[in-house]
Amino acid sequence: MRFCGFTIASFALLLAQPPEPVFINAPYVPSSDKVVTAMLKLAGVNNSDIVYDLGCGDGRIVILAAKEYGARGTGIDLNPKRIEEASANARKAGVESLVKFEVNDLFAADIHSATVVALYLLPDVNLRLRPKLLKDLKPGTRVVSNSFGMGDWKAKKEQIVDGNHIYLWTIGRR
Repeated sequence: MRFCGFTIASFALLLAQPPEPVFINAPYVPSSDKVVTAMLKLAGVNNSDIVYDLGCGDGRIVILAAKEYGARGTGIDLNPKRIEEASANARKAGVESLVKFEVNDLFAADIHSATVVALYLLPDVNLRLRPKLLKDLKPGTRVVSNSFGMGDWKAKKEQIVDGNHIYLWTIGRR
C-alpha cells in the first residue's frame, strides 16, 4: 500500500527517525570570572542548590558554584569538545563529585531538578527557551542571565558588572 508515494514500511521508518537537532545561535563566549561570581551571588546560590548552566562552555559557572558554595551542578552544551574541557576543568578544581557535564540540546535536556539556571545565550534563544523554563522548573527556581534579557519578562533584580548586564528572575506559581 502506498501513501503519497511512500510505502507503509518506508513511512514508518521515516517516522522512527530522531528529530533534527534544533539550531541554536549561541557562539561560545566565556563569561569573565567577575561576571560568573556576580551571577552566582545575584542568584543567591548556596550548598543546597542544584545549578544548571545551559550552554555551559568550559563549565566555569557550575564549577565555581561547587567550589565556592558547595552546590551541585550540571552543565549542558552541544559541543563535545566544550564538555571534555569542562570535565577536565572540574577535575582540576577538585569538584568532579559535585558536577557533571552532558552533550545535549538545551531544549531537550531534563532540567526539572534545577533550583538555579544560568544562561549566557543570545536574546532569540532566551525567548525560545521561556516556555521550557516555565514548563520544567519548579516555582521558586531562579534564572540568571548574562547580558541578555527575556523579552517582556521583568527581571526581579539587575546589575552591571564589567559592562555586562546580569538579570535575575524567579519562576512563579503555575
